[in-house]
Amino acid sequence: MKTTHVKRAFKYRFYPTDAQAAELSRTFGCVRKVYNLALAARTEAWTLRQEHVSYNATSAMLTAWKKTEELAYLNDVSSVPLQQALRHLQTAFASFFAKRAKYPRFKSRKRCRKSAEYTTSAFRFRDGRLTLAKMAEPLHIVWSRPLPEGAKRSTVTVSQDPVGRWFVSLLCEDPTVQPLPPTTAAIGIDAGLDNLLTLSTGEKITNPRHERRDRARLARVPRELSRKVKGSTNRDKARRKVAKVHARIVDRRRDHLHKITTRLVRENQTIAIEDLTVRNLLKNHTLARAISDAAWREFRSMLGYKAQWYGRKLIAVDRWFPSSKLCSTCRAVRDTMPLHVRTWTCDCGINHDRDVNAARNILAAGLAVSACGAGVSPQREPSRTRRSVTKQETRRATVGIPVL
Repeated sequence: MKTTHVKRAFKYRFYPTDAQAAELSRTFGCVRKVYNLALAARTEAWTLRQEHVSYNATSAMLTAWKKTEELAYLNDVSSVPLQQALRHLQTAFASFFAKRAKYPRFKSRKRCRKSAEYTTSAFRFRDGRLTLAKMAEPLHIVWSRPLPEGAKRSTVTVSQDPVGRWFVSLLCEDPTVQPLPPTTAAIGIDAGLDNLLTLSTGEKITNPRHERRDRARLARVPRELSRKVKGSTNRDKARRKVAKVHARIVDRRRDHLHKITTRLVRENQTIAIEDLTVRNLLKNHTLARAISDAAWREFRSMLGYKAQWYGRKLIAVDRWFPSSKLCSTCRAVRDTMPLHVRTWTCDCGINHDRDVNAARNILAAGLAVSACGAGVSPQREPSRTRRSVTKQETRRATVGIPVL
């Protein structure tokens, strides 16, 4: 069995003292300041002189900034998180030049995530106690789960969410993550709104609709916030109430998706899903709120890295594959299939549940893609000269797609 080396982040909640909270707050502010200064310098150099500024150049700038009277306060915090901020900016520019992301944006004090990253030279972990640089006492961490035996911690990230909760994330190599014993089980998954997931076995997983459960609070609490005076203590309290409602929704949704994806990966060797473009689907203003609550993108992301961890195969079927209009028995394709049609009868006499039929077709198409060696990444941009594997046959010719 192949040995894998997986790096995992173990996230825990901790409760800092007043001195630790003040130190971390200063660090967050300095990290944001250095990031914005470096971004402004790189933008100005390119705009005025068409000059590329490297990470080493920004690191030299940081040393010069610390020697000025205006930015002398940067010396009061650990230098490691400041250097890490410059590395993060370098990564952002690399993604931009590779056309994987947009141009980096400035960090806002109110809207951006408060976090600071420490490398091994800036923290000490002994006897289950974590002490960060510039701090005399270890952090009071609630160890909700044990760290892997013999794991070496490479980085520590401290963050604070909008609710005010403090978290520490330890990145380390987890030797306990090993490929699971191979199995012959394969499954197709059709994502939906009435049912979050419909499996090719006929099982339907109900959509919990976490956002809808708290919709009344989401309508009331922001109204209370809007009535508070800007800059007042009561407004800050009301803002935390709003953030608490959203955090509650996000936590429940993420926990539900983790349980589902772990179960699917453990039980099946091959998993076929549809390559949905969630960004385009959100342009439908009637369904955008429900689609966002379903979190299809996060579901696929979890399936992806868990399948890689445990030696499973994830196949993404082309988004243009007519999974709902195709009969899984006789392979005939209907001309139209409106969204309100949930059950339909094919000309061959088989009565289909729309979602179950789609899941079976997705599984069949995924197995065909895997068998012909076309890879799991469908074509992103449809081309007039090149068509994806699942679209090469005509409407009624289904050679190569196994019948369930």
